[in-house]
Amino acid sequence: MTARLEPGEQAPAFTLTDDTGQSVSLADFVGRKVIVYFYPAAMTPGCTKQACDFSESLDSLKKDGYEVVGISKDKPAKLAKFRERDHLTIPLLSDEDLTVHTAYGAWGEKKLYGKTVEGVIRSTFVVDEEGKVSHAFYNVKATGHVAKLRRDLGIAD
Repeated sequence: MTARLEPGEQAPAFTLTDDTGQSVSLADFVGRKVIVYFYPAAMTPGCTKQACDFSESLDSLKKDGYEVVGISKDKPAKLAKFRERDHLTIPLLSDEDLTVHTAYGAWGEKKLYGKTVEGVIRSTFVVDEEGKVSHAFYNVKATGHVAKLRRDLGIAD
């Protein structure tokens, strides 16, 4: 089981390729708050719902000082199809070797249909302006997650 991050810890640094082939680093967001969320697979029902919710909320989240990035193990080409198909407005980052998933504790044993399997643990982290984790949420639900996150952060709809 990978270690879980706790509020107050330094968020693990990363540089990943996005769906357009550009490199995106956590360091790009220094001075701003960023919501980093991990999801199992592009173009699946739950992940689509979650990505669409974040995209639809992006303007109001930005107004409250938050950026958003989604990370999965999908290849950049699949992420590009996902963005196009669902008109997503959030950056989608590829972590094919699961290094960043592991560093954030978003890869490991989980229950799936009553069985223990190894896979992506749907997780969301809020990283503050100084690169520290202010919130760490593991095993989140895809549906309704953005609304719950807004409530947890005290952000009005």
